[in-house]
Amino acid sequence: MNPLFDLTGRIAAVTGPTRGIGRAIAIALARAGADIALLQRNPHDEAVKREIETLGRACFIVPCDLERPEEVKAAIPAVTAHFGQLDILVNCAGITRRTPAVDYTEDDWDVVLQVNLKHVWLLCQHAGRAMVPRGSGKIINIASLLSFQGGINVPAYAASKGGIAQLTKALSNEWAKHGVNVNAIAPGYIATDMNTALMNDETRNRQILERIPAGRWGDAEDIAGTAVFLASPAANYVNGHILAVDGGWLGR
Repeated sequence: MNPLFDLTGRIAAVTGPTRGIGRAIAIALARAGADIALLQRNPHDEAVKREIETLGRACFIVPCDLERPEEVKAAIPAVTAHFGQLDILVNCAGITRRTPAVDYTEDDWDVVLQVNLKHVWLLCQHAGRAMVPRGSGKIINIASLLSFQGGINVPAYAASKGGIAQLTKALSNEWAKHGVNVNAIAPGYIATDMNTALMNDETRNRQILERIPAGRWGDAEDIAGTAVFLASPAANYVNGHILAVDGGWLGR
């Protein structure tokens, strides 16, 4: 293992780890040497835990439904109680509701902002309380292309991901001097469950592919390597950055 990317002895907590980008990141961090806390909605789903343990890493499941404030607030203390420390937090879980703005319900707005922004903030805050006194830590938030663009029919999602970008910068401004790196990854069009409808829409899928210089949708592993970089010593001087992993979409 290149020491720049070696995570041996680190404890990483990952939200949304049972599928898609979250799963890929959790497994990639374990392969880099980290022990993993899986902050997941269904504590009885042990598939990813077993996969991580086959890599020789310790793994601990923490119940964490991002629609349940009490579970969100208890999650990081549970990790530190179990492992004794927290070195890396990856906020990956998120939801969307797709409706024209004039028809968008207040309930949909509230739940998207709660899951994608408010509860990410609370997890960051609790992680900061563990990391700042120790003088080290890595927080990686999952932003979006809609941290830069407005999107269509997803006003709450766009607002939440714009908020993630600014939250990332705000926390970095406070915590960088304490050795805590706060950054975000902005995935492009990634072939996950959240994007199934777009991939199945022949016209929209063609339009998307025509816009991506790389000529393909990304996959979850395209994001995982970036997360390992940001979690590693190689990124010790990267602070408050929103790193687009989009096949060149924004450059187009």
